[in-house]
Amino acid sequence: MTANASPGAVAAVFRAEYGRAVSVLYRALGDLDRAEDAVQEAFAVAAERWPLDGVPAAPAGWIILTARRRAIDRLRREAVGREREAQAVELLAGADPERGPVADPIGDDRLRLIFTCCHPALSPEARVALTLRLIGGLTTAEIARAFLVPEATLAQRISRAKAKIRDARIPYRIPAADRLPERLNSVLAVVYLIFSEGYTASGGDRLVRDELCDEALRLARLLAELLPDEEEVHGILALLLLVDARRPARLTPDGAMVALPDQDRSLWDSARIAEGHAIVRRCLARGRPGAYQLQAAIQAVHDDAPTAAETDWPQILALYDQLLRVQPTPVVALNRAVAVAEVDGPAAGLAAVDPVRDALADFYVLHGVRAGLLRRLGRTADAAAAYDEALRLCGNATERMFLERERAAL
Repeated sequence: MTANASPGAVAAVFRAEYGRAVSVLYRALGDLDRAEDAVQEAFAVAAERWPLDGVPAAPAGWIILTARRRAIDRLRREAVGREREAQAVELLAGADPERGPVADPIGDDRLRLIFTCCHPALSPEARVALTLRLIGGLTTAEIARAFLVPEATLAQRISRAKAKIRDARIPYRIPAADRLPERLNSVLAVVYLIFSEGYTASGGDRLVRDELCDEALRLARLLAELLPDEEEVHGILALLLLVDARRPARLTPDGAMVALPDQDRSLWDSARIAEGHAIVRRCLARGRPGAYQLQAAIQAVHDDAPTAAETDWPQILALYDQLLRVQPTPVVALNRAVAVAEVDGPAAGLAAVDPVRDALADFYVLHGVRAGLLRRLGRTADAAAAYDEALRLCGNATERMFLERERAAL
């Protein structure tokens, strides 16, 4: 045991180890609700005992062992036949994590749980909610606040997702090698969505939700640890690091949004940039660039520039050309159009935007990009109309204030 633990120490272990403990208990119990209940009871015991006794040398093992015992006690109380008793006996057979190696392949269990949370049979919203709940250990209230939905709605979403996993008998396993790429894409998309919502919140008064950015980075690091040979896993980690490095410069002291060209680059996190660059170099050296690796390479070029004027836009455009071949989506085409405008001028950029106008008609960023290009071309009335449409569609108060300032500058 270490020195007496503060409530903050217990909370830190909870955030770091909750998913690990739930994954082990879920494999033993086959029931997400029972696994969560057992782990939550174990942390309740920790909250009482650790401030007095200190944090155990192996806190994750202590939690898992305590949760096992709680689950066994509950199964025995509820036992109605041999099946439940056999389940309890099976749980008892597990090794004591504080006395020796744990027999459970904990790393694989966490990976299984991530793939279970992100199964394609579940809706994207359910995948995000379950991942944050079961892997991240966020409370239902925290997730609901982050995604601006009522807590009751979020609770129902999680409950239905668990029921679907149970009723559809979604397997608790890592996909076979031939199915891994398609399933891994779903997992990475969830991590990216969590980060995106944290970095630029879709609604509310806050532009940045730091807790979601941090959680997405933690999940990306966990995936990189569990899947060391998957380049796209490392690609998304690099992408998140290189973008998140700019988080300290995104807002003025009074909370106003600062566009990338105007950011104080001395505030950027140099350690994250260096780590992201190193990962990008290792990935691209393997010669199998995927979408996340290419996006990371684009962000690396942005982070390389000492000033906005020194950004290597031709290199960024070349990378977008490659990304568009790998991921031919309207959003990638829109981002490429921005690079086209920087290389060939605003008229060329506007022409590159036109093919995706219908597909992204409800995306406020499209109208913001068009407004900026029309403004550079001196088409003030058209720019004002585009800003108005962007304002109509934008749900975040901080971004709306930024767009209002840009429109007023016309």
